[in-house]
Amino acid sequence: MGKALDHLTPELQAFTTRQHVFFVATAPLEGGHVNLSPKGRDAFRVLSPGRVAYLDLTGSGNETSAHLLENGRITLMFCAFEGPPLILRLYGMGRTVLKDSAEWNELAPYFPDLPGARQIITVALTRVQTSCGDGVPFLDFRSERDKILQWAEAKGEDGLEAYRQEKNRRSIDGLPTALGKE
Repeated sequence: MGKALDHLTPELQAFTTRQHVFFVATAPLEGGHVNLSPKGRDAFRVLSPGRVAYLDLTGSGNETSAHLLENGRITLMFCAFEGPPLILRLYGMGRTVLKDSAEWNELAPYFPDLPGARQIITVALTRVQTSCGDGVPFLDFRSERDKILQWAEAKGEDGLEAYRQEKNRRSIDGLPTALGKE
């Protein structure tokens, strides 16, 4: 049976560390597109029972950052694809932390130094909810994909910055991101 909590218990914190993928959902306040993104690698951290963060790599869009700048709402979801069934949803208010901030310097040591790191998303949890997960299939983890890291290494820092300026300053709905706010 599912439970609703206001923080992550030690058991739920341990559950997040065993998962190879999690999902991030955000949406604009009115109209526009709901965004749902899978995240992999060793990118998620529990900072405290009420605060989490993940390292976000450069990608083709930056919807999460735009939605957080507009309204802050975010949901992260973890599913057990092996072992006992469980779905864990983390609801909260998120913020984008960029590389040129003092907060980046505080948070970056929690994460691996990955090529293409664009920003860190922090989430102050407002609700932690579990559900059974009985409908989630068993899936076997083989390995991480390296193409995104190879792409970022080939671009180099200057190439990544140019790419972000071109592709990551606005959402697909035209909302500014933290990289594009004036």
